[in-house]
Parts: sequence; C-alpha cells; structure tokens
Amino acid sequence: MLNLPPRLGANLNSAQFANLHTFLVAARHLSFALAAEELCLSPSAVSHRIARLEQALALRLFERLTRRIRLTREGEQIYAILGGALTELSQALQQAPAAEFSGSVALYARPSIAQCWLVPRLADFHRRYPDIALDVRVGNDPVDFRTQHVDLALLYADGRFPGLVSQPLMSEALAPVCSPRYAEQHGLLASPENLRQCTLLHDARAWENAAFDAEWQLWARHCGLREALPTQALTFDRSDLCVTAAINHAGVTIGRQRLVQRSLDQGELLPFGGFSQTGRYDYFLVHPRRVPMPGRVQVLIDWLQECARQSG
Repeated sequence: MLNLPPRLGANLNSAQFANLHTFLVAARHLSFALAAEELCLSPSAVSHRIARLEQALALRLFERLTRRIRLTREGEQIYAILGGALTELSQALQQAPAAEFSGSVALYARPSIAQCWLVPRLADFHRRYPDIALDVRVGNDPVDFRTQHVDLALLYADGRFPGLVSQPLMSEALAPVCSPRYAEQHGLLASPENLRQCTLLHDARAWENAAFDAEWQLWARHCGLREALPTQALTFDRSDLCVTAAINHAGVTIGRQRLVQRSLDQGELLPFGGFSQTGRYDYFLVHPRRVPMPGRVQVLIDWLQECARQSG
C-alpha cells in the first residue's frame, strides 16, 4: 500500500488534470525536453506546468539536477499511482481482441537482472497470458531495435536513451558484499578499512561503455572514500557472476540490492557499509515509439511494473 501525504486529496482539483498528465509524461521520460516533444509543448511550458502542480500539492515531485531530473520519493509514489490508475482505466475501456494478447514478444535484458530478478517471475506471466510467446534475450551489447527485432528492453542505465521511449522501472541501491567467512577472515565487519587488503570483484560491463571498475568507483565517490581502491581483483562481464564468486569466498563485490537480496536473506552474503542509492543508475524499460502500442507488449510492460512494485 502506497502512503501519500493526506494533503494530496485536499489540494487536487480538475484544473490540475493537464498538469498531472504532463507530470506523468515527464516522469516516464525523466526529461522535460522529451516530455515537451511528446506533448508538442516547449520545455519551458512543461516546467511551468510541473511547478504549478507542485505548488498546488505542496510537494516537490522532481529533483532538478545539473543536466537531468529525477523523481523525489513523493514523485515516485504519485507516478506509481497514476500509472496504475491509467492502466486500469485503459483495460476497463478497451475490449481488445483476443489476438492482441497472443503472438510473440521479444524482451532484451542485461544478463544479471534477467537471471536474478526476471526469470524467477516468468511463470506468473505465462500463467496469465498463455498465448503470448515471450522470447527473452540477454546480452551486454547495445540493443538495436531495428536490426534485432526487439520489442522491449530492460536495462540498467542512467536513463538517457536518445530517440527512444523510456520509463523508470526500479531504483537500485549498492553496497559491498562478501561471504560471512570472507568477512570474518579479513575482519571487515569490525574494521571496514580492511577492505584495502581484499580482492575486489568487478563487473566490467556494469552499464554501457562502463570502465571495468566503474561500479566500485561510483560507490567510492558516493561514500566519500578518498583512499585508493585495492588493485588485487577478479573481473567478470556479469554482476551475477561477481555475486557467485563472492558467495564462494573469492572476494568482495558491489552488490545491487535487487539482485542480491535473496542471497542476503539466506545468509550467503553480508553487506558492510549499508546499501545506498547513488541516484546515477537504475532499471528502465525502453522501446521505440509505437502508436498504438501492441496489446501483447503493453501487458508485458504492465506486468513488469507490477512486479517492480511488489518487489519494492
């Protein structure tokens, strides 16, 4: 159950409907410029609409950063509610032909999110939509929707997808993790500074065009770590392989909470330093602009968003 401030209902009126729609589009793109393009408005007009909505609700919906925007906690809650409400309304009004919920859908995903988060949930999708043949493809290479015939991509990225439609799916939080045995051997829980004596496990393909140690460097900068990171390392091209190596006492890796929560719950891994959201890289659904969106693709998007809300 989402908990919104009680003042929301008191300040919302019909004059804000256009502004709410503008907010929904801006939140989906995480860009006023892309929202303006979709709505045939100027970026300034989009910004003014959002400002009027924030004033009416007495809430900050976006954080304005140097070259981008991101949703505040209240903004994420309102975006989730609006998206769910519009989906339910669309399903109630549209009696789609059965063919819309049959056929094939190609979903491209990064290997680690596919292995650790997506695939364990697919039985539910197949139960709901048995006539949709879901074709899951994984890889670290940039997705080319034109040549690869992909309908939808699930990516860990910074949210910039020029020429494509994107919408945030889930946020991510990072923390160093290792096995309990490795933590005990190196005294990490009592003395986190002992990290300098450890072997680091790197996901060299953490995101597109990432350096081999990019995720560790992102965590270090976010935490204000001034000391140089250890040079002793093992490098992989998938986050889940780093996690497997950490479970088997090979070293310390950056754990993405969405991907390692099960291992944490089972006691296979221990975090130290605490999980924190850097605000730089999260999970997005990305696709070419298609009007109308085929029903079989839309139900996959809706289902993924439902899974994200349930796992949040």
